[in-house]
Amino acid sequence: MKKIDETIKRLTSSSDFQKRYEEMRTEILNDPSIQQFIKEHQQEISADVINKNLMKLYEYKSQSFSCDKCPSLEGCINVMQGFEPKLVWRRGGIDIDYHRCPCKIRDDEKRKNEKLINSIYVPKDILHATFTNLDLQDPDRWQAIEAAQHFTEAYAKDPHTKGLFIHGPFGVGKSYLLGAIANDLADINVSSLIVYFPEFIREMKQSFNDQSMNSKLEVVKKAPILMLDDIGAEAMSSWMRDDILGTILQFRMLEGLPTFFTSNFSYAELEHHLTYSQRGEKEELKAKRVMERIQYLTVPVEMKGRNRRK
Repeated sequence: MKKIDETIKRLTSSSDFQKRYEEMRTEILNDPSIQQFIKEHQQEISADVINKNLMKLYEYKSQSFSCDKCPSLEGCINVMQGFEPKLVWRRGGIDIDYHRCPCKIRDDEKRKNEKLINSIYVPKDILHATFTNLDLQDPDRWQAIEAAQHFTEAYAKDPHTKGLFIHGPFGVGKSYLLGAIANDLADINVSSLIVYFPEFIREMKQSFNDQSMNSKLEVVKKAPILMLDDIGAEAMSSWMRDDILGTILQFRMLEGLPTFFTSNFSYAELEHHLTYSQRGEKEELKAKRVMERIQYLTVPVEMKGRNRRK
């Protein structure tokens, strides 16, 4: 031990080491933020305290602030990835606390938004849609986009605002618009559920086997914002129309929960579709009952334009 102590003493007392130490000390103490911290605590911080905490100050200075030295969150150079240091005076000494950097804050917000948007059988590109990346070159789409933006503004003031029944031809961006609405709502911490309706019907039929139908139905019924995508594209049985869709709509109508639909059919065309069961039975009254609920929950808006899938 004596030999090690002597070696350390000899190294630290060398002129070369002393020179590098003084250069490092000067560089650290010339840092504006460190100077500001020392000034704020000048009554407590002595030269001896600075010398004892010089490596702590070096750790602070060598890191990135406001992501200025980091190419990305994954490429963060800091001791704690995604967190930047802050000097604090604690228990008679200099210490470092770590707080989220701007990149980490943005990433956390993005992940939080993704958690707020749930989906059943919906493509990923729809889940990442925003109003800023909607194509506004086609004037035939403006009416629907304006109605969607109006809803998100109105919902912030009144959570019982009616949803939209967005109808129009194939490929004009109806589903994508639902994604933009969902992401806009996520920005104000509102959860939504987007459901591709034809696949949902198939899943509900299969739920007889594992007895999960009621729990799945409850999730859809009670979603703060429900978006049923592509209603009318399915072969609708009387049971699905009355006991599944009708039950969902009745609950949401009574609770005043906003509900959205996209469809290739208008109100009148969808009613015709719902009138005929898979077995060819004509059930006008039952179809009208479902359509009354849809009309109560929504404002119709037509979306036209060129087919973006071609």
